[in-house]
Amino acid sequence: MSAEYVRSYYKVPAARGMRVCVDGRPGVIAGFSGAHLKVRFDGDRVSKCCHPTWRVEYLTGDALTRPRFAS
Repeated sequence: MSAEYVRSYYKVPAARGMRVCVDGRPGVIAGFSGAHLKVRFDGDRVSKCCHPTWRVEYLTGDALTRPRFAS
């Protein structure tokens, strides 16, 4: 499955390279694994699989100018 599948099935704006905040942890979408996001959290060296709708905040527009969370 791909980014297009995740976007259309879950109705989210997910894209590789997009900033997200998952359960309070900021990171970036590094890719997709099946129907899940692969998120590299700030300060981590590896990506972790996350469900596209479970406590995910997609940071777009004005959200990108907010202060960053502490790592």
